Amino acid sequence: MPEDSSMWIGKDEHEGVLAQPRKDLKPPPHWRLEAVAYTPMPRTLTIGAERRRAVFIQDADTSDVWLLELDSGASPERLTTGRDPGADWEDVPPRISPDGSTVAYADEGHVWLVPATGGRWTRASAAQARVIARMRERGYSIDAIREAAERGRLAFGRAEDVFEVPGGSYPKEEAAELTGLEPELVERILVILGTPQGRRKNLSREDAAALRQCARVLAAGFPLVAFLQLVRVYAQSMRRIADAEVRLFHLYVHEPMIRDGVPELEMAEEMGDLASDMLPLAAPLTDYLHRRYLRFFVEQDVVGHMEADPLGADTAEIEFGQVQITLCFIDLTGFTRYTEEEGDIEALDVVENFVTTVEDTLPREATIVKTIGDEVMVVSPDPGSLTEWAVNFLARFPHRPQPRVGIHFGDAVYRDGDYFGSQVNLVHRVVNRALAGEVLVTDRVAEAVAGREGLKLESIGEVSLKGFPVPTALFDVRAAE
Repeated sequence: MPEDSSMWIGKDEHEGVLAQPRKDLKPPPHWRLEAVAYTPMPRTLTIGAERRRAVFIQDADTSDVWLLELDSGASPERLTTGRDPGADWEDVPPRISPDGSTVAYADEGHVWLVPATGGRWTRASAAQARVIARMRERGYSIDAIREAAERGRLAFGRAEDVFEVPGGSYPKEEAAELTGLEPELVERILVILGTPQGRRKNLSREDAAALRQCARVLAAGFPLVAFLQLVRVYAQSMRRIADAEVRLFHLYVHEPMIRDGVPELEMAEEMGDLASDMLPLAAPLTDYLHRRYLRFFVEQDVVGHMEADPLGADTAEIEFGQVQITLCFIDLTGFTRYTEEEGDIEALDVVENFVTTVEDTLPREATIVKTIGDEVMVVSPDPGSLTEWAVNFLARFPHRPQPRVGIHFGDAVYRDGDYFGSQVNLVHRVVNRALAGEVLVTDRVAEAVAGREGLKLESIGEVSLKGFPVPTALFDVRAAE
């Protein structure tokens, strides 16, 4: 070992005689001292007096307490989360009470008691123990945790078992070597994914498998700048999906159980079973939707290449990373005041109806980019069909709060599934100048819809828009009488 090394390695000996070195024996090809240190190693096994269960500590990046049912043949249950690593000669072995109803373990100078229902540990009670340990780590008092548990607020623990992360631990440097990616790129991908592992020194086996998939995509020749954007879109989309799943589960499953007074562990079991039934359905549905929309947008891309630009633009002049697209913003006029007068629930119903109507009536080639409160951003390759749709769309809302629309055709930077640039800002200013029930378009869109049957075009002159030094010619588009 180098003299400046902080790690001490002892030598095997027998009756005071040191073991002789074996020059013919070399470490395995991928031997790493760090990997050895993070390999899970059980210790301090204690068997209960009833001889049906045992508890032990498993050392890896943590030193957590595990429960093993000796009669069931099932895998051990993890009772703690994030227990700090400790030397075995300084740690206190966990103990099982004589009747098998309680496990006692030491942590941070305290003795912790974890009850088991009916003298036997269940997956629900073990999951609850992990939740309680995490709440203590976050600084919650025992009284606060007890009150929350009695009200059923911590009953999500059993559902967490369904999403348990596979074991294994890899330092980031080793993960980079295994995947062929630069350590800096591994770090960047983890940050984009936004997972807690991005702030940890070691990765799970699941993390390493995902990084290998990333490496394969890049090795196939996909440009790095495009790949990083795609990963960010994946992460943002899946984060929204997961957030919606948990929130809706809480609102429509967990809260009704709390109101009905379902006992805590029974509640945890029921929610865990429901999560187990739902999870196998999520992946096939997600894959189906991905393939369905992928086919649609591939078709749209092919059509876009085959058709001439609607306004005769020279695509050779478009900068790399930019697209020429019809940009459209739609929002509800006076929505803030309407919310104050009618209340949040009524206002939410109005927004939901508004957004649903946009989704149900949009032309096939148009796409919703995002919704922000009462505002929707839409893009389309065809300014004519989008303008005609906007006029017909506004006719569906004769009462307040009425929508208004602003449309412009121009260049935009496409990044991470969204559109950016001065032209996007321009169309946002345009919609802010529109009145309730009005469609305002710029001159480039007016050229595309001029002479279109069923539409009436009226110039309102050049208008000064905030942030743009040159006035912009705007046109009001209505249905022809």
